[in-house]
Amino acid sequence: MRILNAILLSTALALPVTGAALADVPPPVISVTGEGTVQAVPDMATLSLGVTTQGATAAEALAENTAALQKVVDRLKAAGIAPRDLQTTNLSINPTWSSYDSSSSQTITGYTASNVLTVRIRALDGLGAVLDAAVGDGANTLNGLTFGLSEPRPAQDAARKAATTDARARAELLAEAAGVKLGRILSISEGASFADPAPMYKAADAVAAPVPVEAGEIGMNAAVTITFEIVQ
Repeated sequence: MRILNAILLSTALALPVTGAALADVPPPVISVTGEGTVQAVPDMATLSLGVTTQGATAAEALAENTAALQKVVDRLKAAGIAPRDLQTTNLSINPTWSSYDSSSSQTITGYTASNVLTVRIRALDGLGAVLDAAVGDGANTLNGLTFGLSEPRPAQDAARKAATTDARARAELLAEAAGVKLGRILSISEGASFADPAPMYKAADAVAAPVPVEAGEIGMNAAVTITFEIVQ
């Protein structure tokens, strides 16, 4: 009798342990990443331009640079660019060295001053005229022009929705091919959202007035990863 009771007690204690062990086994899952792209027409542009000057001394180079850049800034403001859309992003003064000769050491022959502005242009219909005016007033450094959206959130959200729909469609396709069904969603995570590279304006193109510029479209991209439980 004691032996029988010991066997029953041992069996009763073992059952919960076995159930808990089974509960710890993770369910089979399927994880997919969906992608979504939404095209949007840009409504603003960001321009990097500046003035580079040379002088016999650092003070002379800087003074000439300051005068030239002030003309550019004045013209930009007259064209409707608000002060909040003008920002100095680089200011430098560097010595200009003579050519190296094995028989002599290099010497400083002058100085080069450079001042670069980042300009936001919100009225794209006047972009070409602004570019031409800036170059005409002394801007001799143009590092490029990119297009963007002043309010990117609506396009980003549309791309996120498209990516989520794409992720579910991919999961359903894979589940059907594998002969299983999708269960509940276990996790949703978002990847980085970004915009396709926009057309770039180069200084070498500054040959006509006004400068012809085409904004085109910007593709807002999003990626969403969803993990589904698999129902056998």
